Amino acid sequence: MNNISTKFIRIGLLVLALTVSNSCKNYLTVEPIDRLTGNNFYLSKADVEANIAFIYSRFFEKINETWVMGAIGEARSGEIKVSPGANNENARRVVEALGRNDMNSAIYSTQYEMYNLAQVTRWKKYYEVIQSVNILLEKLEEGIPGVSESDYVRYKAEATFIRCFTYFWMVRLYGDVVYYTDTYFRESLPRENMVSVLNKCIAELTVQKDLMPWAFDDIAQRGARPAKGGLIALLMHMNMWNATFDFLNTRKYQEVTASLGRELITSGYHKLYPLTDESWAEVMKGRTEESLFEFYRSINYGDNVAALAPFWDHFLRWPYKFPRFNNNMSHCYFTSTYMETIYPEAEADKRRDLWFEDILSDNGQFVLRKYGTNVYASGNEDKNPDITFMIFRYADAILLHAEALAELGNRDDEAKASLNLIRNRAGANPYDGGGGAELKDFIYLERCRELIGESHRYFDLIRTKRILSAQWTNAPMNLDQFNRGAWTWPIDPAARNNNPNMTLNEYWISTGW
Repeated sequence: MNNISTKFIRIGLLVLALTVSNSCKNYLTVEPIDRLTGNNFYLSKADVEANIAFIYSRFFEKINETWVMGAIGEARSGEIKVSPGANNENARRVVEALGRNDMNSAIYSTQYEMYNLAQVTRWKKYYEVIQSVNILLEKLEEGIPGVSESDYVRYKAEATFIRCFTYFWMVRLYGDVVYYTDTYFRESLPRENMVSVLNKCIAELTVQKDLMPWAFDDIAQRGARPAKGGLIALLMHMNMWNATFDFLNTRKYQEVTASLGRELITSGYHKLYPLTDESWAEVMKGRTEESLFEFYRSINYGDNVAALAPFWDHFLRWPYKFPRFNNNMSHCYFTSTYMETIYPEAEADKRRDLWFEDILSDNGQFVLRKYGTNVYASGNEDKNPDITFMIFRYADAILLHAEALAELGNRDDEAKASLNLIRNRAGANPYDGGGGAELKDFIYLERCRELIGESHRYFDLIRTKRILSAQWTNAPMNLDQFNRGAWTWPIDPAARNNNPNMTLNEYWISTGW
């Protein structure tokens, strides 16, 4: 363990030094491979493990720069408001600017500068993750002492997952992206159509899926390192994204998603935990059989999580956050209109009872108790609960499976069966309504209920095109805005440096970038 820690620190210091050094004049100003990792670095399996840990840590650095999970996946749908009298109330009104799609204000107004949202427009660190993966894959192909054939297969599959996940993440933020698998990033390439990028990712990850084990021997790696279930979840999400934007092949993507979902559900390697205080605390802490992929963090391990980074920072008050004198109210709340829509008071649902307090208050009494477990701090320590950053959860994949089946049009009974796995766990009445649009709408609302705060809401609006209707969001856009990319984030103009083929997102240029 000490050897791994030493290697990890050495990589981090080396990359930091390279970041501030004089750079080459190519697209991402990357350094030659021998300077980036050292020709003598990959000498053992421990070196590979340390490098993979560094790659995950590098990605998490982007999440840790600002309120990414809330800003990209939740607030832009318009249902989040700032509590009157909240700490830093004026600055926190950035959530309402995001909910109006007033991105230039949210990103650049001095009123909101504590959020540092300009970092979301900067994609270079994502490409550093991708390049690190490309280097690792090249070294694996060359051969590394101590890495067995089975190790090689697993590491290659995991590295492919990380690269594909990073591209998927960027596609949902920026639309079209520059696609590289070359180690050196030598060429100044233009942005590639996002459907094409995801299809390339789908193709390479599909090959790797069956080479990855369903579970690791070390249960401490569960969820924190993607096993086969994590690869399946990513494939399902990429297919369902392309199902919207590649309309000539929509049915093909839906059929693939349905097949993947069935494979995951019948495998028996993942489960839904009971909705009790104790069991849900386990899920939120991380590394459970319900987790498919997460960024596991632990204060006890010394992991540094910025105060504003967790989604849940905005929706907890005392006694879920300490100290009481400056956490006597939640900073933000979901509007009562929205909460009543997804959790009608007259309908039984354990999630409503377990995950919320003062659910219809429209003020700082609102608590998203879903994230209020594992309270670490006490006394005068001002810290968030010590819980994981969940990316893909088993319940999410089950509902994607139900959605794909409902969209296919001739498999409604199967769709209802998957949907009711989630309803039954929640102690809610099983869905026994009609098929077609009624079933699709219900599955969509079930995703809103089950995945609230998990950074799926806004992306679900986009890929189902419900973003075009005020029935489904407080921040609808028209078809012209949608087609011109009003759902994307602006891209920082620095992305054009040394790349004459690079273009920015047209919508944000035309609206006064």
